[in-house]
Amino acid sequence: MRVNMIGRLTRKAQKLLARIALGSGRECLLCGNRVGRFLPYRDGWRAAPPLMRALRVVGSDLDNYLCPACGCNDRERHLALYFRELGLFEKVRGSAVLHFAPEPRFGPLIEQAGPASYVRADLTPTAPGIERIDMLAIPYVEGRFDFVIANHVMEHVADDTKALSELCRVLRPGGLAILQTPFSNVLDHTISDPGVTARETRLQLYGQEDHVRLYGRDIFASFTAAGFVSRVVRHDQALPAVDAKRYGVNPDEPLFLFERC
Repeated sequence: MRVNMIGRLTRKAQKLLARIALGSGRECLLCGNRVGRFLPYRDGWRAAPPLMRALRVVGSDLDNYLCPACGCNDRERHLALYFRELGLFEKVRGSAVLHFAPEPRFGPLIEQAGPASYVRADLTPTAPGIERIDMLAIPYVEGRFDFVIANHVMEHVADDTKALSELCRVLRPGGLAILQTPFSNVLDHTISDPGVTARETRLQLYGQEDHVRLYGRDIFASFTAAGFVSRVVRHDQALPAVDAKRYGVNPDEPLFLFERC
């Protein structure tokens, strides 16, 4: 009954409840605020498509998604934790960075790290300072960048084989790519069908209306075939002392870190 009542609250009321009515058991790494809880994505895992639950899809923490204080999502918080603990912010300093779909809270952390150049890119830019760039045809010369960041982008790209080839091309040898994306360890092979265009069908099959695939265990072979070497790190390896529940991140989500050969 109480869950249903909360589910019917307006988003504004949910934010207020999360911030002041439930104590301070959670902490947002990005804004520093302590909150009672993080807000769910839509209605959380209980409302996720049945196939996503059956496949135990690893991606966002749907139950602990949005910070009610600053509006960042769990993917930004988790990436910030990985960068901090693995010294990646230090590696960004003085580097050339290409960042697709730059997040409003995580992006500024990259800027603050002091890159030599920072290109923010999106296929459909919605804010000033973001270049319109198609990942399938990146308008930069080979080896231009030291870092590429694409946090939950590959599941939206029509031709991921071409996109991975382009990302590898614009990275210098030894350059690093952060390629977070939802995946399922239950699946041997990635699910992708160009004929699936209806939004509701994509929601049920891939987990979101604008996704075009759901990666399986072959994700590592797909990414390395493009010319990357896997440097993937599990949460429990990189963040053994981090209380995932406190910071609102998914401990099952690894850092998809790859290096150009």
